Amino acid sequence: SAGLELSVNNHAADFTLSTGLSPAISLSCLVHNSSQAEELLWYRGAGRVDLKDGNKVNISNICISPVNESDNGVTFTCRLARDKSVQVSVTLDVQFPPQLSGEETLHVEEGKDVTMTCNSKSNPQAQSTWLKDNQSLTLQQNRQNLYQTSEVLQLSIRKVQKSDNGTYTCLLESRLGNGTRDFHLIVEDKKPVFPKEAVIAAVVVVTITILFGIVAQKDRFFKVW
Repeated sequence: SAGLELSVNNHAADFTLSTGLSPAISLSCLVHNSSQAEELLWYRGAGRVDLKDGNKVNISNICISPVNESDNGVTFTCRLARDKSVQVSVTLDVQFPPQLSGEETLHVEEGKDVTMTCNSKSNPQAQSTWLKDNQSLTLQQNRQNLYQTSEVLQLSIRKVQKSDNGTYTCLLESRLGNGTRDFHLIVEDKKPVFPKEAVIAAVVVVTITILFGIVAQKDRFFKVW
């Protein structure tokens, strides 16, 4: 295979292909400097792509359809069958806006903790902001906390208070578009704590009273007997 070269979409070396969400994109692999029929192989990551007869020799085409978020970062590699060191790889850079929408209503008892979670996946990564009642949220130290990764955005509130009532909005902004999700937080009154200890004490008192009553009446019971 000395002197043989491959190219994918006219690139003779590994490259990155930027694309948006689209119905389809095609990749074409071509053998150069061949004097005989050369079989080609395609891989998606580590997995082999199944090629039809007539699409394997000297030139081979594959189609990714549709192109979606899960294709971002995936590498496709074209290799020479008899010498797999001869290869060209293309990594997909699939760009898409934040996929965020909808609303959710949360009923939380006063004094409990609550966490609001947004899926923040986008490419390029979006700028994130939390709003309360359409105003920028100022975090209360030690009670409200933010947690963020490349795919998750969370707002946690410890020991919610009546003043926490309102609509919280997770806002993601990128050059490709924006996404929002609303959380309607309703803080409910504390439920009265069931007085378990008092009930147990009352049961014990009643039981002892009944026992003493039986003991006090035992002579009469025996007399009747």
